[in-house]
Amino acid sequence: MRTKRVIPSEWRTGEAAVVGLARSGVAASRLLRRLGLAVYASDVKDSPALQAAAAMLGTDGVRVELGRHDLARIVKASVCVLSPGVPPDAAPVLAARKAKVPLVAELDLAARCLEKTRLIVTTGTKGKSSTASMIGAALGAAGLGASEVAGNIGAPLAEVALQPAQPAWLSVEASSFQLHDAPALDPAVGVLTNLSSDHLDRYPDLKVYYADKKLLFRNAGKASRWVLNGDQPEVGELARGVAGTSERFSLDVHVADAWYDRTGGWLILRGMPLMRRRELALLGDHNVMNALAAALALPPETDRDRIAQAFRGFRALHHRLEPVREAGGVLWVNDSKGTTVSSAIAAVRAVDRPVVLLLGGKDKGGDFRQLVPALEGARGVIAYGEAGERIARELNGVSVTREGGDFGKVIASAKRIARAGDAVILSPACSSFDMFENAEQRGEEFTRLVNAL
Repeated sequence: MRTKRVIPSEWRTGEAAVVGLARSGVAASRLLRRLGLAVYASDVKDSPALQAAAAMLGTDGVRVELGRHDLARIVKASVCVLSPGVPPDAAPVLAARKAKVPLVAELDLAARCLEKTRLIVTTGTKGKSSTASMIGAALGAAGLGASEVAGNIGAPLAEVALQPAQPAWLSVEASSFQLHDAPALDPAVGVLTNLSSDHLDRYPDLKVYYADKKLLFRNAGKASRWVLNGDQPEVGELARGVAGTSERFSLDVHVADAWYDRTGGWLILRGMPLMRRRELALLGDHNVMNALAAALALPPETDRDRIAQAFRGFRALHHRLEPVREAGGVLWVNDSKGTTVSSAIAAVRAVDRPVVLLLGGKDKGGDFRQLVPALEGARGVIAYGEAGERIARELNGVSVTREGGDFGKVIASAKRIARAGDAVILSPACSSFDMFENAEQRGEEFTRLVNAL
């Protein structure tokens, strides 16, 4: 590893600070120590798991503090590395920014060190996890790189950088928050799945949110390759004038580089059939789009049969339109990762059944009124959690049952309302933090309760 080139010399003039000690923060701390930097790592939380991580890092020479951040120490750091879950208004972030300490995401640090790996970086409001995972599956099937995905899903990118051998190609998912603090990220291929309203609890408006997505292109060059949603003009506008080669995927536009022949039932890649739609075991047109994007993102030399083989074996990711069970003629679907209004719309449209939709959680600022047309013919909506009152108010003309913060009662209400032939879908259009630690825990509780019916 040529550390003198990948790490700016000014980072070596003092101590590096790592904020957040979940899995990404631990990996970042270890990577910085391997690069020879002094490291101070801190987390505002304290738990047995964090204490175990702190003990392990201590043996590597990392100075660890739990339960607080030493801001006086952080403002003197040579660089501040942020774990993905650290909000932009967190005290150490604001203090470091005010002191003009360089702020970088763990993703950025790791990407600097993966000099031999060509990164396929996927971002977007929806579909980035599924798309990135399909890319990884096809890379592995074709023998071109790692089948595992890193970044915002899967292993932290820093864990990959710590491995003795670097893969030739790697699929990476990047959130807008990670892109904001990734000045050195230079993907060989960048994928923008789509754009819609999201994270308005953390961004002042859509313009600022989209500006962070645009940072995917900040290091674009002649050799860069971009895969873009051809059905969204705003995606094309965001990538206007970007250096490199662009290809587009579409559900309907036959001149796109990858498109869906709905009449014939084929996914078309660069003018040739790739696979039949019925072979893709995923619900919804949006997953067809994800597959088209993934196929375009792969190296052009990838064997088409291997791509199709990988996609045929691909199953819904946990908590993303994941069928849990069918009981009494009712299909129960876990889409706990559907934390935007547009995700909930896609979920409703993905099933050809009357729907009971479970909406609620911590409000992210989405416009629930956009759901009304999609809910025509729906059996009803269960509105729960902190956002439940606003959901019920905005879904004018839709049958809404209001529940509070008891998730068991939410499931019981859904069971009571649903009829044979219906689908009950948890696609909350909200974050989980009013009732759960994360969307995964929410999805696991949904699955547990459904399997207990």
